[in-house]
Amino acid sequence: MSIFDALCEYVFEPVGNIIVDAVEGTGRCIDSVVTTVVIEGIGGGLDKVIDIVSENPGKTVAVVAATVATGGAALAYAGPLAATAGGAGLLGSASTGTAISTLSGAALTNASLAALGGGSLAAGGAGMAGGTMVVAATGATTGAVVSGGIAASTSKS
Repeated sequence: MSIFDALCEYVFEPVGNIIVDAVEGTGRCIDSVVTTVVIEGIGGGLDKVIDIVSENPGKTVAVVAATVATGGAALAYAGPLAATAGGAGLLGSASTGTAISTLSGAALTNASLAALGGGSLAAGGAGMAGGTMVVAATGATTGAVVSGGIAASTSKS
């Protein structure tokens, strides 16, 4: 067995399986939250949501606090988070045509944020500000979903 085969079998495949499981679990969690809050809320179950909030004020505050904290942390670290994604080659190329993964420093951060924001302002995207908002919203959503899931799993039915 070559070292490449060993790496694939014992490192890449298990890590890939973990990532797939995590993504599928996150998808199921998001689906559950959307179904419960949005669909049932709009369909007349809003009273149930209000009852849950009024019956569990501590958990509600914890979910809101986690949402604000993760969104705030993502906002504060939007540049480094975007630069990490860009440096890893996940964001394609900058508006200049240069591969983002070949950039460094402020150019890497700025190009990564702009790519996450749908492109540069000149190209019709939301630019760096849009990218910052995408990172912050993703952080806040992650905090809400995870803390909401934890709160829901520890609630009495």
